[in-house]
Amino acid sequence: MTVPTLALHDGTSIPQLGFGVFQVPPPEAAATVTAALEAGYRHIDTAQMYGNEAGVGEAIRASGLDRDDLYVTTKLNNGFHRPDDARREIDASLQRLGLDQVDLFLIHWPLPTRYDGDFVQTWRALIEAQEAGKTRSIGVSNFQPAHLDRIVEETGVVPVVNQVEVHPFFTNEEVRAANRRHGVLTEAWSPIAKGKVVDDPTIGEIASRVGRTPAQVTLRWHVQRGDIVFPKSMNPERMRQNLEIFDFELDAAQVSALAGLDQGEAGRTGPNPDTFDWIP
Repeated sequence: MTVPTLALHDGTSIPQLGFGVFQVPPPEAAATVTAALEAGYRHIDTAQMYGNEAGVGEAIRASGLDRDDLYVTTKLNNGFHRPDDARREIDASLQRLGLDQVDLFLIHWPLPTRYDGDFVQTWRALIEAQEAGKTRSIGVSNFQPAHLDRIVEETGVVPVVNQVEVHPFFTNEEVRAANRRHGVLTEAWSPIAKGKVVDDPTIGEIASRVGRTPAQVTLRWHVQRGDIVFPKSMNPERMRQNLEIFDFELDAAQVSALAGLDQGEAGRTGPNPDTFDWIP
């Protein structure tokens, strides 16, 4: 199954579907990512916070795949927003991954109530890392419209992506609209709402009509809306199923039906970026 690539505004491109390793235990990361690469994934999304960068790097080295055939993303942990800390930890990520360069480096959370609200200084550290060739592209994660506006206004540098919670129960349209306004692509984390889509009758009915699983229908909904998705599974069969979403389409009514499940703020499965301030 060939995964489409999407053009980023900095002239690079990104596979529209990737493999997320959130909550993959570090001792199991190498084997899990190896299974994902064997299933056909070529886009791996990790983070310092996940604690499994070393396992991801081990799997990449053992795969025998050309580096140019892989797209690797990682994210800056919340305790390293000050510029000197960010510089040090960007280097540490590269060392753990065993790479000279990642394809995409993100600020994981804006933390507007921490560091005197100065996430712009952190963004400048990522700009510096890109200029030094440590990452091909830079972006953000969990940034609200005001956060996005601020870093663009103060630096003139626009993130290529904003990775945020998006799924049928929390469609996050305000953030998606802000991303579009800036030419930023939306990456959807928790794309199947931590498995909740499996039990939804509307999604189940559509899945029966198109002969697919509820998870496949939901992932297809994401890609038809133009977003990038990261399904996560440690089950090799489910990994393969999650890749098999590019040989069918949902019609306009079905896309609307899934969007109609939006519950607004009540539909979130994760924290609100305006107040989240956890530093591990």
